[in-house]
Amino acid sequence: MIKEKIVSPFVKTLVNSNALDKIEDNMMPLKRLMAYYRCAIMEVETKFNVLNEEFSLEYDRNPIETIKTRLKSTESIIKKLVRRNFPLTVDSIEANLNDIAGVRVVCSFLEDIYLLADCLLQQDDVKLIQVKDYIKNPKPNGYRSLHLIIEIPIFLKDEKKDMRVEVQLRTIAMDFWASLDHKLSYKKDIPEEEAKLLRQELLECAQISADLDVRMGEIKNRIVNKENT
Repeated sequence: MIKEKIVSPFVKTLVNSNALDKIEDNMMPLKRLMAYYRCAIMEVETKFNVLNEEFSLEYDRNPIETIKTRLKSTESIIKKLVRRNFPLTVDSIEANLNDIAGVRVVCSFLEDIYLLADCLLQQDDVKLIQVKDYIKNPKPNGYRSLHLIIEIPIFLKDEKKDMRVEVQLRTIAMDFWASLDHKLSYKKDIPEEEAKLLRQELLECAQISADLDVRMGEIKNRIVNKENT
């Protein structure tokens, strides 16, 4: 049964049998939709690779260190729909969830984040849906990153379809901090008092990381200025 393959015991406790039947009925349209999201990821990744190549030719440096992509799992999609009380349908996924397809761009320097974001958004087939700047306005725990929800077209055999992709742009330091914070957040057996101290220490590390980004950018600019004199 498809229901057994795609839905974990935990998710089964969240949805009733009628809802699971809806999921099963929508499996083929869901597979098609997920394929469209994969195509959208490839389109966005290609755009950033082209920008990186152009900067390499023009300025003899690559602003992008790495590009990571991810497609949200079926189980995660179901959990999110249930949590937000959205219908368990393919149309509901497309209408209500903006982070099914994700592209994370890790940059060398802070200024590269905004430079690449501007270059991407200037392209005439990219539509900005939403921006959340967690660099200028970090989350309370210290998380920093620039989040863009964009809409781009993918060209299919008989049609053009607009798909939404979440783009995250961050520096190496931001990515390192976020990765460790994510891992530590799953440690549930830590006493509350110790967890509180760790959260405070992580917040301090986030500020140190932000200061490092600023200093490294200043050093880079000094080197560039010396080369141009």
